[in-house]
Amino acid sequence: MMGSLGAWHDLEWLLGLYFLSHIPITLLVDMQAALPRDLYRVELRNLRQWYTEEFKDPLLHNPPVWFKSFLFCKLMFQLPFFLIPIYVFVHGGCRWIHTPAIIYSVDTMTTLIPILSTFLLQDFSKASCFRGQGSKTFHERLFHISVYITYFLIPLILLLFMLWNPYYKFEEKRKKK
Repeated sequence: MMGSLGAWHDLEWLLGLYFLSHIPITLLVDMQAALPRDLYRVELRNLRQWYTEEFKDPLLHNPPVWFKSFLFCKLMFQLPFFLIPIYVFVHGGCRWIHTPAIIYSVDTMTTLIPILSTFLLQDFSKASCFRGQGSKTFHERLFHISVYITYFLIPLILLLFMLWNPYYKFEEKRKKK
């Protein structure tokens, strides 16, 4: 029993670190595709440009409207939420995270389905919205999928953790008659 408690606690710490690391990635890299260019220092713009050119990421290079809409939702809803699980999983003992964590997980996994499908199925050479930028080889497609699938798998782990961990299971309070 004690070993499984230690494993659950380790997973809480890893989830807390995921959300902590996700804040700078979201603000400094992802949001460049959706927010005005002038909000970012030239060094950060150069970092994004290097990444998109080196790794041919069409979603960050020339983001389609649907991807920008996901980024705006991430900015408005997910980014403020990131602070909550950092506190909860580092501090511990906060069962109320159960429902918000499930909502976050399902929302994030849902947005990743079209993103991963784009990398898997899109013919970038023919899609005018990507201006020829994008994966040209199977190896490049696998690279993009491996980068983005992390943001599907971690929320999936969080979802399963909330559903399977006996500590976080929701117990209905019954009124005494």
